Amino acid sequence: MMSEVQVHTVARQMLEQHGFAAIAKAAEQAQACESRGEGDEAREWRHIADAMKIMRGPHQS
Repeated sequence: MMSEVQVHTVARQMLEQHGFAAIAKAAEQAQACESRGEGDEAREWRHIADAMKIMRGPHQS
């Protein structure tokens, strides 16, 4: 399992590379992992998506 620092590092890198579409990409990865029965990986992708939502700030939906 990723540390909190790793989660935020990946989230920041994805936002820099993909903009706010990165949140959708992380959600897609979570769904793909879940469909393969990879529950731990799916939870990590959801954690990354949540971190990105926090990083983007409260004024954007």
